[in-house]
Amino acid sequence: MMSFASPRLRHWFAALALSAASGLASAAVSVGDAKFEDTAKVAGKELKLNGAGMRTRLIIKVYAAGLYLPEKKSNPADIQKLEGPRRVTLIMQRDISSEDFGAAFMKGLKENTDRAETTKILSQTMAFGEMFQSIPGVKKGDVLHLDWIPGQGTICELNGKKIGETLPDVAFYNAVLRIWIGEKPVDSSLKPALLGEK
Repeated sequence: MMSFASPRLRHWFAALALSAASGLASAAVSVGDAKFEDTAKVAGKELKLNGAGMRTRLIIKVYAAGLYLPEKKSNPADIQKLEGPRRVTLIMQRDISSEDFGAAFMKGLKENTDRAETTKILSQTMAFGEMFQSIPGVKKGDVLHLDWIPGQGTICELNGKKIGETLPDVAFYNAVLRIWIGEKPVDSSLKPALLGEK
């Protein structure tokens, strides 16, 4: 009778477990309690999950973030030049007031946008701020999509419902992306995760 401790059998079970794990990973990526599908459909186009990670403040989990692109890229400059739709998905890990949530976005925009571009996208930045004022806040489990759709603009959805107005300039969407993948990202460990580096 063959022992379950035999090296050959252990190797077989290990290979089987690895295969099963790989099959599960291809369906979704888990970040804490949040799950990100490998693909997302935006404006009729299938996007690939470029990377996902957790935004933390000190040791507190704030939200899980996933970046979806037409093709996988690890260079922020290349990501900003991509044609076609793009998506950032945030899955909230705690309740946050609209004031605090909006302030965090505005700080991230300011720290990653130079003066000339800030002037260019000022009206859209103000409209973005008004979007946060239009909601009472976000709660744990809420899902926020920030989509770029060519020919339309930046569209934000909270739990499947559009919030705020459509913001037409791609420069604005790229400024929003830099909150996470710019030179001064809001979370230095989240940036490489979104770029697929870990």
